[in-house]
Amino acid sequence: MKTITLRDAVAMIPDGASVMVGGFMGVGTPDRVVDELVRQGRRELTVIANDTAMPGRGIGKLIAAGAVRKAVVSHIGLNPETQRKMMAGELTVDLVPQGTLIERIRAAGHGLGGVLTATGVGTLVEEGKRKIEVDGVEYLLETPLRADFALVEAFLSDYLGNLVYALTARNFNPVIAMAAETVIADVAHIVPVGMIPPDHVVTPAVLVDYVIAHA
Repeated sequence: MKTITLRDAVAMIPDGASVMVGGFMGVGTPDRVVDELVRQGRRELTVIANDTAMPGRGIGKLIAAGAVRKAVVSHIGLNPETQRKMMAGELTVDLVPQGTLIERIRAAGHGLGGVLTATGVGTLVEEGKRKIEVDGVEYLLETPLRADFALVEAFLSDYLGNLVYALTARNFNPVIAMAAETVIADVAHIVPVGMIPPDHVVTPAVLVDYVIAHA
């Protein structure tokens, strides 16, 4: 793990990159990183996340700034800007059932070839997907979902990069930290090694590439 400035962390993310972003309606989203992506004028991103939050909050800022080409999310119901851009053809939205979405990400992080789910069988969701029958029940094969970068928010990190999350802000963060080529963590507090009890570590340092240093 290396410490890095916010500016340099975001500079590593090129236009067109696929980016997983933690958070649930903005809770657990690394807001400083999102703001810096907007400031640096990033474009053509594929964002993989639970949702696109709301206008002016979290991923909603990326949507409003025109930074996102494609969003792979479970819902967009609270962001009318995402809806407008989708209807206008300015943004591609791949809606994935929430449980399926997180399991596809988990499958990538655990080295699995995919997951089987009955969710979507007999609906538009099954179009173009392989069906597998198990004990007389049909399932859809959902493939792993990976990204170039995972942008994680954590409450604590030690100097090695072991991460602890705060309450529900944990949500998608630990799972996306296993499914991306490069993991960048923005943390509220950085503490010496030994200050975090081993049993409290959720994301081990071996998964974390960069921790953003506070100015």
